[in-house]
Amino acid sequence: MPGTLFLIPNTLGPTDAQPGALNHVLPGQVQALTSQLGYFVAENAKTARAFLKLVAIDHPLARPLQDIRIAELNVNTPPAALSILLEPLLAGEDAGLVSEAGVPAVADPGADLVRLAHQHGIAVRPLVGPSSLLLAVMASGLNGQSFAFNGYLPTDAAARAKRIRDLEARSRTEKQTQLLIETPYRNGQMLEALVNTCQPGTLVCVATDLSLATESVRTLTAAKWKAQLAAGKAPDFHKKPTVFLFLGQ
Repeated sequence: MPGTLFLIPNTLGPTDAQPGALNHVLPGQVQALTSQLGYFVAENAKTARAFLKLVAIDHPLARPLQDIRIAELNVNTPPAALSILLEPLLAGEDAGLVSEAGVPAVADPGADLVRLAHQHGIAVRPLVGPSSLLLAVMASGLNGQSFAFNGYLPTDAAARAKRIRDLEARSRTEKQTQLLIETPYRNGQMLEALVNTCQPGTLVCVATDLSLATESVRTLTAAKWKAQLAAGKAPDFHKKPTVFLFLGQ
């Protein structure tokens, strides 16, 4: 009988290595289950080991960290290699899929592995933990009944502006909140593109470092954000993970 693929959330940013370090984002049951697994699939083995060290502070690992197998799955993993990652599960071993940050398989290459697991009849169990996208929707004050995640927008300025206009038109027509992310060092460019492209009354939310001590969430109209930027009052979000949301009015 195949093992179970557990989808294990990670923290959304740096966490101090001290007792209870994970308790504000991961239930104890999730940590306890994670500590018993001997095989993981992760975007980066080094950061996965760092995560397991945090788990081990309150929930000792069932085996030494050096004996735990961690296979990598990232944007460089060829599709043909996915079946190899499932071999331990098909042999009956449970496994954990861990993202670099937040929940696996959402804006994450793990989705391909989950789909293949279903095709092979492997049970998939999502575990409770932080999702920056849902936390951003919750805190934004925008429409939480209808929203869409659009990932990354084009880096070309003209193509990006067109995409924003298209999404804004859909947002206004369908009353749908639009979510997107950007490479953290380009956060400033993304906010400028939003406020310079969107209609003045469109609501724009900038949600940074969610669940961390440096967390910041602000929702203003595009016009007010534009005035803030002109006054040199940009958010403190350079190189910090940020979710952008907007809702056409």
